[in-house]
Amino acid sequence: MGHSNVWNSHPKNYGPGSRTCRVCGNPHGLIRKYGLMCCRQCFRSNAKEIGFIKVSVPANSIIAKELLSPPYRCYFLALGYAEDVMLEET
Repeated sequence: MGHSNVWNSHPKNYGPGSRTCRVCGNPHGLIRKYGLMCCRQCFRSNAKEIGFIKVSVPANSIIAKELLSPPYRCYFLALGYAEDVMLEET
């Protein structure tokens, strides 16, 4: 087996190298949640067509206080929303 035959000689059926964006083929920044299989750049440009919407919640509302309670707080921290709501509150 020569040097040119070594690269990509093993099939990639699992792991991060086996998955690419279904829109552009980029393997980096892939969003796999809900079966999207879409990179973050393509997701931002196509989010409205897919059906995702941004939700703005006032800091003093009951919903915001409930969402910032322990069961949901981790999700909003991961999305970057909790920090915005906490800044509005103070």
